Amino acid sequence: MLQQNIDDVTVCICTYKRPELLEDLLSALQDQQTGGLFRFSILIVDNDSLCSAESIVLSFARKSTINIGYYVEQIQNISLARNKAIQNAKGDFIAFIDDDEIPEKKWLYSLYQTLHHFNAHAVLGPVLPYYKVPPPKWVIKGKFYERPTYKTGFKIDWRKGRTGNLLVKKEIFQATGELFDPNFGSGGEDQDFTRRMIQKGFVFVWCNEARAYEIVPPIRWNRVFMVKRALLRGKMSLRYPTSRFIMLIKSILAIPIYAMALPLLFVLGQHLFIQYLIKIFDHIGRILALINLDIISQKYITH
Repeated sequence: MLQQNIDDVTVCICTYKRPELLEDLLSALQDQQTGGLFRFSILIVDNDSLCSAESIVLSFARKSTINIGYYVEQIQNISLARNKAIQNAKGDFIAFIDDDEIPEKKWLYSLYQTLHHFNAHAVLGPVLPYYKVPPPKWVIKGKFYERPTYKTGFKIDWRKGRTGNLLVKKEIFQATGELFDPNFGSGGEDQDFTRRMIQKGFVFVWCNEARAYEIVPPIRWNRVFMVKRALLRGKMSLRYPTSRFIMLIKSILAIPIYAMALPLLFVLGQHLFIQYLIKIFDHIGRILALINLDIISQKYITH
């Protein structure tokens, strides 16, 4: 009796100077359930020319039964790192998970089952915050690191696209010849990729059972950090195909309105004050980019 062929899944991780987080993720991947439906390997792209993750990867590979691939992308650019992962992935399917995330044991199995059940080309799952250090109450109340979730099978639009918890058929890349755009080297590459693929007719759906947990360190609720991220987000928003004039008008109108509301919001609650302060800097970042003033260009500085 011939053995039935099973699919190959390559789990891709792009990392930059965070080997201590990578070790936790690799340990969690070791315990992934497959239900005998597929086998999987792990591919790591170190986006650090100093190879900071190499020792962790080699140590894990020596004691693991899972096939581990290790590559280095010396140019610090998340899109180039993801593209190197795709180019070296051997599987029929490619899963992406961030190096600061910890998946549940049925994470990969749930993604795989949902993709087949809904005949989709890609499937995303929820990423929930995990605080090793209890954050201030305003962080929890403001839900700064909580993301929307949807019913399994929900067909998503490009604005919900990301690569922190994603399984995609490799044929998408083979059929289109398209990869992640290096112009989005500091973030936003996931939404841009999702937008282009949906425009070509590929279907992306949601799997609410495929949960992963993002480790949220104390730096994430540092107000300066949050403002920097907002400036970068505003800058990257201009890379999407939309009217720059309309975006400029919206930002010019939004900034003074939000600014006038800040004193009242401060009285109502710090979580509201910070929410709208961040909105202001989103718009400031967009305006600065429109006038070609680049004051923040690196997402990884204080990740």
